[in-house]
Amino acid sequence: MAGGSDPLDEEFTSVTWDNKPSRDAGEHPHSTLHGVTSADPSAVSQAEAMPWALEGAQREGEGTMPRWAGRWMKVDVSEPSKEMEGTKEVHISYAVRTRTNLPSFPVQPSNQPHLVRRRFTDFVFLQNHLTKLFPAAVVPPMAGKHRLEYIKGDRFGSEFIEHRRIELQQFMSRIARHPVLSRCPLVKDFVTSGQWAVEMHRHINMPLPETPPSLLDNLSDSLVNAFTKVRKPDERFLEMKEGIDKFEDGMSGVERLVTKERARTEDLAQDYVDLAASYQGLGYLESGITEPLNRFAERMLDFSGLLKNLDNDTIDPFLTQIHALVAYSQAHKSVIKSRDQKQLDFEELSAYLSAVVAERDRMAALNNGHTSAPVGLTTYLRDQVDKLRGTDDIHTRRERIRKMDGKIKELQEAVTTAHETTTEFNDEIIKEHNIFELSKQQEMKEMLGNYADGHIDFYRKAIEDWDSVIPMLNKIKVDI
Repeated sequence: MAGGSDPLDEEFTSVTWDNKPSRDAGEHPHSTLHGVTSADPSAVSQAEAMPWALEGAQREGEGTMPRWAGRWMKVDVSEPSKEMEGTKEVHISYAVRTRTNLPSFPVQPSNQPHLVRRRFTDFVFLQNHLTKLFPAAVVPPMAGKHRLEYIKGDRFGSEFIEHRRIELQQFMSRIARHPVLSRCPLVKDFVTSGQWAVEMHRHINMPLPETPPSLLDNLSDSLVNAFTKVRKPDERFLEMKEGIDKFEDGMSGVERLVTKERARTEDLAQDYVDLAASYQGLGYLESGITEPLNRFAERMLDFSGLLKNLDNDTIDPFLTQIHALVAYSQAHKSVIKSRDQKQLDFEELSAYLSAVVAERDRMAALNNGHTSAPVGLTTYLRDQVDKLRGTDDIHTRRERIRKMDGKIKELQEAVTTAHETTTEFNDEIIKEHNIFELSKQQEMKEMLGNYADGHIDFYRKAIEDWDSVIPMLNKIKVDI
């Protein structure tokens, strides 16, 4: 950064942890400027307007609570339960416990967590609505929208439910770590309201922020199309996309290796079961050492169980978290792509304005009796047709100049608006990228830590099991 400044020390004016000023009943709780959602800067206190420095996470149980300017939020998704069983409305609900010191949340007696139950479709609603409310934010992707082929069983099977719970936990943890999304009134209602159906319909009926219609919407497809590329790409966002692509490639490589480890662990667990059966059979033949051989076979079965637990409790969650991280990074790339579209709008409008100004100047030169600059084939043919029709006179050109003056004024306003939108979107994306990087680091630390702890626990128990059978094996007497 220029001048050696740290981007994490810049003021984040779209965040305020204080309570918002009261609004009219019909006003939506989020303001929007050209499609970029932000808080009222005047409502941001100077002391709490710089949440970029992520303070040391504090532990409570097994969870971490990142702090932004002293404020934190922790959400636990647990206790899946099948409800309305035997009916068409059967579904799985999850307990959502929330602890926070955000002032906008009601204070619980004795510091008890807010406890509600939500079903999967409620989480989907939350994600969809946040995406509409915050078009420039990297809203975490919803669980179930990426690959789940490694999960066995149906959607009510225990393994599928546990994987979904893990992904919902990831989703809510990312929202809790986000200094803007975590203080959204919709999120507060989601994690605290005992009448969620009523609150959900209230949020549905609130008018969402809408982007003002662009002049580009009225231009022909020959001017703007989906295959147009940005003429002057911003190096900052090219580096962002390159970094995300490298991260996804690295995660894909890790996934392939861990998937192979998972397959080998499954095969090894079955091999130990088969080997244990063979030793039990040998014990029946060798009557003098039947007990030691049976104990040895039992340890093999125990070791096979440890391998299966390693798969279920460590490797499978690790794969789930890898997929969730890749999906999160893809959501970030989608927001960057939206930024590119904003810049493309600005560039196309600027080019269109330049073309109209050039045509206006050419018409003015003809009216003044000057020879106009060389023109393209289309303009030349149009001039010739106008001459044949007898409409290429000075009065017609004056009328065209008058209309073009109005179009130029309209385009100048549109270009100014597009430039402001692009600049605002750029600023928001840079902030979102920093939030994404901090969240990714936190998740990677937890993910790799859990993976290492799982293997350490596996080897510790395996050593204890095998050590317990060694004394009995040493008592076996072999006559030579």
